[in-house]
Amino acid sequence: MRDFTIDIDESELDDLRRRLAHVRFPEKETVDDWSQGIPLAYVRELTEYWRDSYDWRRCEAALNAYPHHLVEIDGVDIHFLHIRSPRDDAKPLILTHGWPGSVIEFLDVIEPLTKPPESEPAFHLVIPSLPGYGFSGKPTETGWSVQKIAEVWHKLMTALGYDGWFAQGGDWGAMVTTMIGAQDRGGVKGIHVNMTVATPPPEVMENPTEEEQGALARLAQYRATGAGYSTQQASRPQTIGYALADSPVGQMAWIVEKFQDWSDCAEGKEWGHPEPEFSKDHLLDNVMLYWLNNAGASSARLYWHSFAKPDMSTVDIPTGISIFPHEIMRASRRWAETRYKNIVYWNAPERGGHFAAMERPEQFVDELRACFRGRMC
Repeated sequence: MRDFTIDIDESELDDLRRRLAHVRFPEKETVDDWSQGIPLAYVRELTEYWRDSYDWRRCEAALNAYPHHLVEIDGVDIHFLHIRSPRDDAKPLILTHGWPGSVIEFLDVIEPLTKPPESEPAFHLVIPSLPGYGFSGKPTETGWSVQKIAEVWHKLMTALGYDGWFAQGGDWGAMVTTMIGAQDRGGVKGIHVNMTVATPPPEVMENPTEEEQGALARLAQYRATGAGYSTQQASRPQTIGYALADSPVGQMAWIVEKFQDWSDCAEGKEWGHPEPEFSKDHLLDNVMLYWLNNAGASSARLYWHSFAKPDMSTVDIPTGISIFPHEIMRASRRWAETRYKNIVYWNAPERGGHFAAMERPEQFVDELRACFRGRMC
């Protein structure tokens, strides 16, 4: 296990600025909304800001304010932040991001989770970058599915000396966390997810409640108009990887569109602007962890690894679930119970979406506190 400091060479930033100064944009979309993808006007706006005003060193300093480490597990370097609480009664908690997120998602929840009021549970946080993401190494062999990553996370927590720990995640992080619970290799005492990974049971499909009708409609819309990225990354990650490796604007557009589509930014409208929820700096900080590490192809490859051999094993350990309103799939409790057999906490907050920790950090912290307080801790 080695200490790690993020220190991007200035030549990398010079190269980025050069590319941003010589962008070839496509023509404008033929609609007045986001239904064909991220609009040209907003891409131009973000590109100009990225080129002329964005400060990577600010983001680098914010990340380096916390301890970073690298550890080789099963031949791949795993990057992670490790922030220990000053509280003697703190519990270990591993937080896992997904695509197109990164450890950036969790920066605003570190302090309240590690240094809470005395009346609230405290946590020692372990925040890894998924293999092929951020500053983690890139697997050079097949087999690095969510099942494999769950095994690696167990090895990581064991290497850190933790026994009796908890896991939390959204998106791929929810799938990894669910597999940690399903594998139940010992040590893990409970999990929390803010995206359920479960198939609608026959009773939901045949006689859905009003809530379930809405969830099924949203899922159908996602499959029809919003899942193209998933099909591409699950089938031909290498092909899309060439475009993402060569064009920072292409990488940015590929990512930022999802922050608009899967968040609460719509404010009741079908196509809202992402910046009420995410600043340009916040969006670009996350994009930079992909661009600087050339992680377009390697991050996409997780879809290829995982979708090839889906595993719907059930989870018997204590589970907390928070369903935010703009999540891709808003499962009902009876829907979720087909996979999560021991749900001890269930809540549906009024605001927020897929990137809950980044979009609504205070509410995300409240959800974790409510879940773990007195139920698992």
